[in-house]
Amino acid sequence: MAHYKNLGYKKIFVALDGTEEQDAVLNRAIAVAKNNHAKLYVGHVMDSTALETAGTYPVDLIPKLEALFRKSIEKTIETIQNDPEIDGVEVVVKYGRVRETLKEELLDQIEPDLVICGARGLSPIKYALLGSISTFLLRATPCDILVVK
Repeated sequence: MAHYKNLGYKKIFVALDGTEEQDAVLNRAIAVAKNNHAKLYVGHVMDSTALETAGTYPVDLIPKLEALFRKSIEKTIETIQNDPEIDGVEVVVKYGRVRETLKEELLDQIEPDLVICGARGLSPIKYALLGSISTFLLRATPCDILVVK
């Protein structure tokens, strides 16, 4: 017989991409974390592909991009930090190739029960070249995936 009380999520990872849709994705993740009294990990990977292609790494650009991302979610994170229905919140920002960094430096380290991401709309050319992060997560992650549209 299944132990249904053990079926809830305890560690939820939400992957944010910096687009205007990220607020809807983050709000869904907050609701799921509250419903499960789970710890929420908010992750973002700053994509190094463009800088690698250009062959240059402006030293001050990466901290500025990270600061912009953190500022974009600051008020929401402050609101939920002391929420008794959420077992903690942690924001993790990494820099690198999105798929590899997301998998190896975030998901493999955190080992969440659930990953929440957006269904980001890529142009047909970018989709053909890059594929979908949500599709990648479905294939590469052993836990449940929730794609917010």
